[in-house]
Amino acid sequence: MRRVTFDLEVLRSFITGMELGSFAKAADRLGRSTSAISAQLKKLEEQAATPIFRKSGRGLALTDAGETMLGYARRLIELNDEAASAIHDVELEGWVRLGLQEDFGEAVLPDVLGRFARAHPKVKIEARIARSHELAERIISGSVDIALAWHNGATLPYSRNLADVQMRWIGPAKQIETCLRDGEPLPLVALEAPCLLRSVATETLDRAGLAWRMAFSSPSLGGIWAAVAAGLGLTIRTDIGLPASVRAMTPEIAGLPALPKMALFLHRKEAEPDPIAARLGDILLQAALEALPGSGDADGLRKRLSADEPKGAQGAP
Repeated sequence: MRRVTFDLEVLRSFITGMELGSFAKAADRLGRSTSAISAQLKKLEEQAATPIFRKSGRGLALTDAGETMLGYARRLIELNDEAASAIHDVELEGWVRLGLQEDFGEAVLPDVLGRFARAHPKVKIEARIARSHELAERIISGSVDIALAWHNGATLPYSRNLADVQMRWIGPAKQIETCLRDGEPLPLVALEAPCLLRSVATETLDRAGLAWRMAFSSPSLGGIWAAVAAGLGLTIRTDIGLPASVRAMTPEIAGLPALPKMALFLHRKEAEPDPIAARLGDILLQAALEALPGSGDADGLRKRLSADEPKGAQGAP
């Protein structure tokens, strides 16, 4: 089998076109002609020795091989850019303060810390895992430089709406009937108030005319997962960071009402962060993208990542 060395510039054009939803837009973004981009895509298919695209109506869609290629292309470009950053910023020193909600502690934080530490070993990171209202307060006070959090309605001056992620009813991985009984109020498991998702759960059930009772509350997400896994009740979260002991449920089960989406925000302390915070923000954005479920939300975030950075305050979703 012949060895193939893929052209990174070709892969970058491929990724950019898929993220923007148009290779004509990719040509503008990359400063190339559309014919040059077309030639690159042809080269990519020749190197892959298999079709990457298929016709879909008036446009193009990825084949199975194309979807596989896109995943590897992102990894290759990410590693390339990480190497370039590490070389050029080898003397970057200082410290940065990062804030994350518990949902992202296991799903995002290890990846972010690993990527950043490999590229910038001389930078110290101070990470705080907290709830959205605390992270917002810390951004305002300046005690956190950058934070990834669910939007809780607070308007911050340098925030960016990354994606709207579907909330889900979450139950135990097994024996769901232990917490759903006909004729009895629905048992809820929630974080201690104030909690955005707690309010959404109770308000959604009230609007649907369904009786509920607060069966368990905890100050930590770990306590929530333990209670749900034990069958004490249901909670609502997203698909991000779910442990194996619980599972997301379809709204139709036992007549549960549909839930809204929740905005995922990146908060920054200042409009123009220093090089350390800016680099950490780039890595955090990519890690957040990868943590999103394989849905339209991830596609929407990819497009936002490739768009120009918006400035100014963001309103409630």
